[in-house]
Amino acid sequence: MRRLQYVLVAISLVMCVAACGQGKGISEKAANDSQTATAGTTHPQGHATPTATAVSHGTPIAGGGIWRPALDSSWQWQLDSSALDPSIHVQVYDIDGFDRDAATVAALHAQGTKVICYIDVGTWENWRSDAGTFPAAVKGSGVSGWPGEQWLDIRQIATLAPIMTARMDMCKAKGFDAIEPDNIDGYANKTGFPLTAQDQIAYNTFLANAAHQRGLSIGLKNDLDQVQQLLPLFDWALDEQCFQYHECNSLVPFIQSGKAVFNVEYTLDTSQFCPQANTMNFNSLKKHLQLDAYRVACR
Repeated sequence: MRRLQYVLVAISLVMCVAACGQGKGISEKAANDSQTATAGTTHPQGHATPTATAVSHGTPIAGGGIWRPALDSSWQWQLDSSALDPSIHVQVYDIDGFDRDAATVAALHAQGTKVICYIDVGTWENWRSDAGTFPAAVKGSGVSGWPGEQWLDIRQIATLAPIMTARMDMCKAKGFDAIEPDNIDGYANKTGFPLTAQDQIAYNTFLANAAHQRGLSIGLKNDLDQVQQLLPLFDWALDEQCFQYHECNSLVPFIQSGKAVFNVEYTLDTSQFCPQANTMNFNSLKKHLQLDAYRVACR
């Protein structure tokens, strides 16, 4: 999720209704954090140090090693449900795990592309096929800008674990190589629950371990305040608008650890962030808010 003006959110939602159907369309970060930013909320820092899970570095290793993207990786991020652009040939593709089928993943693999499975792990979405498996007790406040979506009580890991691992199993069965877990910073938002930084560390640690147990790599989606604590567990990072909001230095530890950073900007011109992104060795794109096929790569 990310902080943008409500008018941009409204415009993007209209575009998504017209073009995306039930798909997420625009990103969670872009749609939902505008109120938090306007209020000037200070994000608390977590302090727990999770136990790192041993994973392989670099390209896949024979015998079931977990894939990790190279620092310099061309990529595409498309979460709407429109057709993928066949002219885009990249090393990494990030698409919706529910909306895309195994044949799509196989076709991308045939081009030599690794494929990341987007799933929402921090909010309930009433349009997902497994929406009925969430008990009412785990559903909290609605997510600003997203009718039919509510924050989850991530303290109830025992309740959420079967649902989230089933989603990861879906990704694995379709042939995906990695997980992009969205909304893993609920503690810093108005969820309706008294979530703490430690609650988030515990939940994110569970997610990382569950992905690794399935042979899938996992990226840290936003949650910049907890980079230092979660770096040992996550294999790469994906962030929205860190250049616009002057937060990119928080992601440098990933680069220093040999782990790729994927970044997207929505409102800045490429001249305003690409030179710095390339210097920092970030894989940065300019994208439309609805996360359709449009992309302008910095390198």
